[in-house]
Amino acid sequence: MSDIAEIKVDGKTIELPVITGTEDEKAIDISKLRDLTGFVTLDTGFKNTGSTKSKITFLDGEKGILKYRGYGIEQLAEKSSFLEVAYLVIYGDLPTQTQLDDFQKEISKHTLIHEDMKKFFDGYPSRSHPMGQLGSLIFSLSTFYPECLKPNQTAEEQNLTIIKLLAKLPTIVSFIYKKSLGHPLIYPKNKYDYVTNFLWMTFGQRTEDYEVNPIVVNAMNKLLILHADHEQNCSASTVRIVGSSDCNLYASVSAGIAALWGPLHGGANQAVIDMLELIKADGGDTEKWIAKAKDKNDPFRMMGFGHRVYKNFDPRAKIIKKACDDILENLGIDDPILEIAKKLEEAALTDQYFIDRKLYPNVDFYSGIIYRALGFPSEMFTVLFALGRLPGWIAQWKEMHENKEPIGRPRQIYVGETDREFVAIKDRK
Repeated sequence: MSDIAEIKVDGKTIELPVITGTEDEKAIDISKLRDLTGFVTLDTGFKNTGSTKSKITFLDGEKGILKYRGYGIEQLAEKSSFLEVAYLVIYGDLPTQTQLDDFQKEISKHTLIHEDMKKFFDGYPSRSHPMGQLGSLIFSLSTFYPECLKPNQTAEEQNLTIIKLLAKLPTIVSFIYKKSLGHPLIYPKNKYDYVTNFLWMTFGQRTEDYEVNPIVVNAMNKLLILHADHEQNCSASTVRIVGSSDCNLYASVSAGIAALWGPLHGGANQAVIDMLELIKADGGDTEKWIAKAKDKNDPFRMMGFGHRVYKNFDPRAKIIKKACDDILENLGIDDPILEIAKKLEEAALTDQYFIDRKLYPNVDFYSGIIYRALGFPSEMFTVLFALGRLPGWIAQWKEMHENKEPIGRPRQIYVGETDREFVAIKDRK
C-alpha cells in the first residue's frame, strides 16, 4: 500500500504522508495541509481526527478490543490490582514486586490531605453535587502544593506531584461521601492496600469495627481497572489540551473532572439508575418499557446499552458482569431496582431486536448496579468513575509533556456575519 495520500485542491495535487500505528491503524498526516493549500479540515466532534500519537491505550471498537500498554484488559482485570494497572498506565510497564511495594509506600506517605481543606466542606451547600465538590477540591490542591507551579520541573518533582494526586484522591472522595451523610470523617490506615483503604474510609465507622469484604475489594479493583483509561475520550482530551498550556497537573485533572461530569460521558452510569428508578415508579413493568425502547416514535432510550465506540460488544462489560453477579449473590441484596435491571439485561441479551442493533449491556450498566448494591447514592457514581480514570488522566498529561506537544489550538470555519457598519445606539432598531 502507498504511504502517500493525494488530495486535489484548486487544481493542484497535494501529497500527504500516511502514518501506520503499531496496531495497523491508518492515518493521513494533515499537519502541513494549511501551509500547502490554505485549507483546514472540518471534523465536528473530532470523530475522524487523531490529535496525538500515544503509547498508552489501544481501542478497536469494531473488534471489541481494549489494551493498556499492549496488555489486554481481560488479563489485567483477572490478574492485576488497580495499583499495578495504575503503575503500568502511568510509567509504561507492569511493576516488579519491589517497584509495586515502593509505589504503595510512596502513596501511603501522602494519603492525608491538608486539614485546612476540610474547611471547604463547611462552605459547600448541603446538597452540593459531589462532582462539583471533587473538581474544586482537586483544583485547590495546586494552592496547597504550589511547587507544582514551578516551570520546568525535574522528573522527580513531577513524579511527587503524581504520587500526591494518586494518594489524596481516594481520601477526598471518601470525605465527600462521609460529609453527604453528616458522618465524621474516617482517616486513612496505611496498613491497607489502595482499594481496601478507600473502602475503609468510605464505609468504616468510628463507633464500630469494619471488616472489608474481599469480594467487594475484588469488584472495586475490577471497576477501577476497567475505567483506568479509554484512549482520547472527552475528558482525556480535555486534560491534554489544558495541560498543553503548561498548566499544572492538579488543574488539568480538575478540567478532566468537569468534562467527565456530563451525562454523555461519565454520568452514564448514574443515568442507568435514574432509568431504573423511572421504571420502578411506573410500576416496574419492564415489558412496557422495552416496547417503548423499540418504538422509534417514542423518545425513551435504554441507558447503559450499546456504546458509541464499541460496535460489537464492550469488552469491559463481559468482565464486570461476573463481578456484578458475585456481588449481588454475596451481599444477598433485595432491591426491586436490581430486579428490574436483571430483566432488562436478559431482554438485551436474548431479544433479537437488541441483538441485531448490538444494544448489549455496557460497562455503565453493570457499574451502576454494583455501586448501588454497595450502598453508594447515584450522585457518587461519576466521582467513582473519576477515581478509576485518574491514572489515565495522569498518563495522558505526562505523555503530552514528554512529547513536548504544542499548545492545543483547533481551527474553525467561520459562518457568522461579514463586514458590518457600526450604528450608534440611538439609531439602532
